[in-house]
Amino acid sequence: MAFRNLIAAVLAATVLGGGSSAVLAATPAIVAAAPESAGFSAEGLKKLDTHMQGLVDTGHLPGVITMLVRHGKIVNFEVHGKKGFDGPPMTKDTVFRIYSQTKPVTGVAMMILFEEGKWKLDDPVSKYVPEFASLRVFKGVNPDGSFDTVPADRPPTMRELMSHSGGFAYGLVPDNPIDKAYVDTGVLGAKSRQEFVQKVAALPLVAQPGTRWKYSVSVDIQGLIIEKLTGMSLGDFMRQRIFAPLKMVDTGFWLPTAKTDRLASLYVWDGKAGKLAPADGFMVLDISKPPVVASGGGGLVSTSADYARFAQMLLNGGELEGKRILKPETVALMRTNALSDAIMNSDEPPFNTAKGRGFGLDFAVVLDSAKAGPQGEGTYSWGGAAGTWFWIDPKNDLFFLGMIHILNKGGDPAIKDIDDDSAKLVYEALVDPKK
Repeated sequence: MAFRNLIAAVLAATVLGGGSSAVLAATPAIVAAAPESAGFSAEGLKKLDTHMQGLVDTGHLPGVITMLVRHGKIVNFEVHGKKGFDGPPMTKDTVFRIYSQTKPVTGVAMMILFEEGKWKLDDPVSKYVPEFASLRVFKGVNPDGSFDTVPADRPPTMRELMSHSGGFAYGLVPDNPIDKAYVDTGVLGAKSRQEFVQKVAALPLVAQPGTRWKYSVSVDIQGLIIEKLTGMSLGDFMRQRIFAPLKMVDTGFWLPTAKTDRLASLYVWDGKAGKLAPADGFMVLDISKPPVVASGGGGLVSTSADYARFAQMLLNGGELEGKRILKPETVALMRTNALSDAIMNSDEPPFNTAKGRGFGLDFAVVLDSAKAGPQGEGTYSWGGAAGTWFWIDPKNDLFFLGMIHILNKGGDPAIKDIDDDSAKLVYEALVDPKK
């Protein structure tokens, strides 16, 4: 069954954005391709389904959706449980906050502009954000609590910005002085683009550019650069150049009222109580209206069907159904390791030669599957703070999506490795890789 029929899995959908929703005509449900037609064992994939249903049955998840596509055929698209523990059943068109799975989308938007010659990988970031021309690097904390810093050897490059090796921090896990300062100064809560830039520029880098991998606000910075280079909002640019061509009808930075009943309930693992609780706090962004500052690092909502179209476009080398988003060589560049030898030869987790993983342009990349796990070499991936995950495996011509809605899932041993567990089950079920 051709992948172009995937959207037919959604019985009815609406177009996101613009303050009004245009209703698409209902389409008949698709019939999944037989797993054996794509080299999978049906019994093997039942183990995947049983594992996911077990997590629901034992209360570790209210619901979960998985999708496996190989050779453009959907060989697994299963829904388990409910949108919330006390809510209606999960459905194939359920909407999720995908948080950091926004990052690859922003990366694709950046590479559209790269192909147009708007920027180069070795350009200093300060060429596009002048406030970053004189950054300083953290050395220590003075007795009075101020930071002891030294000048940066040079501004981070665009390549380093897109590979989280520019030295910026995030504040999501404030376990060090710089990340704590990101929280204390409200970097992620900035009310304007300029305020965000000023707050980041005022804080020191965690390391000299190019010497350390550090998860960071780099992709939010990319979003601001996209807006500067295009004169458009990030949401409008993505909608025009990615979502509309790919028919991603339910993806955007906000959710119209007509679609709110399709949104999965968001939970957080409460370590003290030892159970899931309804999520609140700064991580629960207001998605009821277009944001003042769209988060290129974590602001999108989407569905399994929509994100599958995005993933298949990448697996196809940048094209889907005659709509070319990127050139094949550009997609190949995104999944090529961009980290320096100094980083790859270090023993700092999570990306180094010993672990068999590197980092490309807004994607983690498998360099050695014998060390990194079951996915084929060249597999690229990422996930979101609420537990959504995906990987794209060009060697085996497949991709996998998983959708849950749990913040801090790492606190629950049963689901903290749900992505690795799913990968193990998928590749155990791939009995004929040559088929």
